[in-house]
Amino acid sequence: MGNTKENLPPTRLGASLMSSGARFAVHAPGAESVSVCIFDAADAETSRHQLDAGNDSVFSGTIDGLKPGNRYGLRAHGPWSPESGDRFDPSKLLVDPYAIRIDRPFAFDPRLAVFGEDTASLMPKAVLEAPLPPLNPGRPLFAPGGLIYELPVRAFTMLHPEVPEEDRGTLRALAHPAILDHLVSLNVGAVELLPIVAWIDERHLPPLGLTNAWGYNPVTMLALDPRLAPGGIADLRFAVEALHGVGIGVMLDVVYNHTGESDNNGPTLSLRGLGNSTYYRHENDNPGQPVNDTGCGNTLACERPAVQELVLTALRHFVVQAGIDGFRFDLAPILGRNGDGFSPDADLLKEIIEDPVLHDRIMIAEPWDIGPGGYQLGNFQPPWLEWNDRARDDIRQFWRGDKGMTGALATRLSGSSDVFGHDRARKTRSVNFVAAHDGFPLGDLVTYAHKHNEANGEDNRDGHDANHSWNNGVEGPSDDPAIREARNADAKALIATLLASRGTVMLTAGDEFGHSQKGNNNAYAQDNEIAWRDWSAIDRERLDFTKAWSALRARSPSLSGTAFLQDADGSELPDQVEWMTSGGQSMTPGDWENPELNAFLMVLGAPGQRIAVLFNRGHDAVKPQLPSESDQWTPASPGLFEDGSAPGRSVIAWEETTPDR
Repeated sequence: MGNTKENLPPTRLGASLMSSGARFAVHAPGAESVSVCIFDAADAETSRHQLDAGNDSVFSGTIDGLKPGNRYGLRAHGPWSPESGDRFDPSKLLVDPYAIRIDRPFAFDPRLAVFGEDTASLMPKAVLEAPLPPLNPGRPLFAPGGLIYELPVRAFTMLHPEVPEEDRGTLRALAHPAILDHLVSLNVGAVELLPIVAWIDERHLPPLGLTNAWGYNPVTMLALDPRLAPGGIADLRFAVEALHGVGIGVMLDVVYNHTGESDNNGPTLSLRGLGNSTYYRHENDNPGQPVNDTGCGNTLACERPAVQELVLTALRHFVVQAGIDGFRFDLAPILGRNGDGFSPDADLLKEIIEDPVLHDRIMIAEPWDIGPGGYQLGNFQPPWLEWNDRARDDIRQFWRGDKGMTGALATRLSGSSDVFGHDRARKTRSVNFVAAHDGFPLGDLVTYAHKHNEANGEDNRDGHDANHSWNNGVEGPSDDPAIREARNADAKALIATLLASRGTVMLTAGDEFGHSQKGNNNAYAQDNEIAWRDWSAIDRERLDFTKAWSALRARSPSLSGTAFLQDADGSELPDQVEWMTSGGQSMTPGDWENPELNAFLMVLGAPGQRIAVLFNRGHDAVKPQLPSESDQWTPASPGLFEDGSAPGRSVIAWEETTPDR
């Protein structure tokens, strides 16, 4: 240890470069001692330095002579008492939870879980790196009501022919003009990147010859995965600056509910070796047994200050260092859980939205986990937005042909006031989607009635069974022109319905041009052609259709607004709606309750500036009667026949204009 007098605030955890070396601070509750191990370029340990024990279980100290690029890991000594939740094992090299860069990806090895087995040769090393000059980002570019584009970085760019080979599969690919042009053409308001921090494969995957392709099994919270970001945080900043340059915001999908250390048979990589009983929740009557409200083997103890500080530090890091506009939180109820269940007023949830760095960022909750009382849709507090699986399922079931779905669809189109309208709320917090990374891509919804996950090596047992999908007569690919035409019509109807719905909408990358996963609805382990977007097989018609609808939504406040739609009462409010039969009559209770009703009109906005949208799930063409007090209706979307009728299985929009408009 050096004796440098240059001190940093004692609460700043992790490694901090100084003029004479580096200062380290590690929170290791229950540990007896913590050491920093320094490694050379050949991965050999060159020195070991024991940190000084301080207050609040923080071990700290300064090592002279260290410079940017030096590599290190941690070892913690303490009791090995699994039955009590303590799992200190000094043979395990640990990654600093506050590391901002690591030198290689994690790779699962059974030895990572064996007590007493030294793992230095198996582990990535943290890299000392000075922070980039801090940003002071303005308000997020994205606003609720816009279009979010859910994007898996590697799968989206691996096969793109215009992206240089060395950039394919990485964050830097997102800055390529071809990628930017595609996103701009779709009127994307923000991309939402699937997890990009360093992750590890689940232990059952390597024997199957598979790898985790989604990143939802993280180890670090600040350090990016080197496969996506060989240049570290600078690569993310580069991509964000390029996207911001064309008016597109960037959100990160973050996982603060579990880590890749898994259950008691999982690897010891970081938090487990620094304070297992503090960082993870355990059963009250069995302190050696992790709580598994995530389905991933462990659950982060987000009610505890040590975890809260780590989460908040990570979120601030990405805002200050890369200008990130917002975050989507995987299994978000975990952030509001304690031993008594979920609370929307939990400390961490409040701290995130009140934090001076984070307070104006866009926050999106996936409002469910698998723990007791885990389904919390609608129960997060403003300004949290929430993924709305009710919208997903009701839109699918309407177009599948399930009876009695007209009212349910209208409710989703209106902003789901039944879910988000409590406490006199006037605006929806819904994020509507038809497909996401988890489940069938949109095109497979109309091609497969059942999941086909055989490639995952689990005998098709994994993945959801209730997909509300249909195959139009044949399971899987078909050369029958009629079936192909029917599937294309259904896919376009799903896209248009999504883009006509009130609230924020999310489209998953590739759904706009026909991406298929060959019936796999759980492609988390398919880092291959099953999940990679095939840019050589784009369905141009579907892509052009999506562009037309996204352009209509972008220029139409009546479509992209977030205020709940209200039935028309003669006012001039832009958020009013009239529900009409295709014959132009106001919908009656009998119409709403008619299980055979296949077509209806949604007329939005104030007179003179209205939009009319026909939803026709029947197979016959319909020539709707638009409100007769205006003859200035102009088609605003593809799909009309020359006589003004709409084909079966379609969604068609018209815009009302006035002579002086």
